[in-house]
Amino acid sequence: MTANPMATSKYRIESIDILRGAVMLIMAIDHVRDFFHYGHPEPNDLAITTPLLFFTRFITHFCAPTFVLLTGVSAYLAGTRRTENQLSMFLIKRGLWLIMIELVVITFAITLNPFFSVIILQVIWAIGGSMIVLGVLVALRASSKVIGIVGLVIFFGHNIFDVVKVHAVTDTFLGKLLLTTSRGPAGFWPLGNGHRLAMAYALLPWTGVMLIGYAFGSLYKKTFDVVKRRKILLYSGLSLIVFFLVFRYFNIYGDPSPWSVQKTMALSIIAFFNVTKYPCSLLYLSITLGPALIILSLTEKISNKLAAILIVYGNVPFFYYLCHWYLIKALNIIVFYISGFNNSQIVNPHRRNYFQPDDFGFNLFGVYVVWLVVIIILYFPCRWYSKYKSTHHQWWLSYL
Repeated sequence: MTANPMATSKYRIESIDILRGAVMLIMAIDHVRDFFHYGHPEPNDLAITTPLLFFTRFITHFCAPTFVLLTGVSAYLAGTRRTENQLSMFLIKRGLWLIMIELVVITFAITLNPFFSVIILQVIWAIGGSMIVLGVLVALRASSKVIGIVGLVIFFGHNIFDVVKVHAVTDTFLGKLLLTTSRGPAGFWPLGNGHRLAMAYALLPWTGVMLIGYAFGSLYKKTFDVVKRRKILLYSGLSLIVFFLVFRYFNIYGDPSPWSVQKTMALSIIAFFNVTKYPCSLLYLSITLGPALIILSLTEKISNKLAAILIVYGNVPFFYYLCHWYLIKALNIIVFYISGFNNSQIVNPHRRNYFQPDDFGFNLFGVYVVWLVVIIILYFPCRWYSKYKSTHHQWWLSYL
C-alpha cells in the first residue's frame, strides 16, 4: 500500500467528533432496546407508553439526522483535499459501497437470516444514496451555495404531499418518483421467492439534510472566522427550534400526524414531541438538528475527559456502527441461551429477527445495563482503530 498524498493535509475538528461520538453512543440505546426490551412495547403508542420509555426512544431521534448532517460537512472537508472530479467519484463509489454494506452486512447483523428473507434499508442506505446524489451535483460543478439551496428546498418542501392531493401528481412518472422518494414505499416490497424489501428511510428528506450539511461544511474552512461560525450555528439551531415550536403548536405544516391535548400533562407533552420519523418529517428534522447545531456551536472550545472519550467514538463512526450491530446480536444470542431458551425457539413467527421469543428480554433498566456493556466493550476496538487510522493512510481506510 502507498500513502495517500492528500491525507497529509487532513485535519480533524473536535467539536464535530464530539457530537458525532455522542450520537453514536445514544443510537445504540435504541438498537439494544429493539433486541432486549421485554414485550417490545411501542414507545410512541400513547395508550401504553410511559415518560421514561418515550424519552428512551426520543433521545435516539437525534442520531440519524445529526449523523447525516455531519456526513455532509465531512464530504465538503474531503473536497478541500481533492479536485471536483476526485470528490465526485469518491462520493459515488463510497455511496455504492455503503448501500452494499446495508444490503448484506447490516441486514444480516440485524436478522441473522442467511437466506435474507427480509432486506432492510436504514440510515446507511440513506447516507449512501444521498452521497451519490451529492456526487452527481459536484460532478455538475454545482457550488456549495447552490447545493445548500437545493438542500433547503428539499428540507422544507418534502412534506408537501401532506397538503397536496396525492392523486393529482401520482399519474406522472415524476410524481410517482417524488412520492416514493419522499415517503418511501408503504410496508414491504415483494422481491419474489419469499424475499421482501423494507425501506425504513425514504431517500429524499435525508438527501436534503446531507446537502445542507455540505453547505455548512464551508463554515469549517481554516480561513473562516471562528466567532462568526459559532454565531451562524447557534442562530441556525435556535431558529429551527423556534420553527418547530410554532409550527408544531399550531399544527401548521411539517408533520403528517398532528398533536392534540391528552388526558394528562405528561401524555400531552409526549404527543407534542411525538413527531414522525418514518418517513422523517420536517418537524422531526427541525427538533433534532436544531439542538445539534447549538451543540456544535458550544463545544468548539471544550476539552475534558468526557470530550476525549466521545472523540474516540466520533473518529471512527462507521467502524463503530458495524461493530455495535454484531456485538448486540452476539449478546442477544448469549442471553438467549443463558435464559434457558433452546434451538426450537430461535425462529419466532411474530418477529422478523432470530433469537427473539415472545417472553425474551429485560425491563427498561436492564436495557440500559446492556447498552452500557456494549459501549464500554466497543471503546477499546474504537480506540485502537482510531490510532491506526491516524498513523496509516491506505486508500481503504476512507471506506471504513
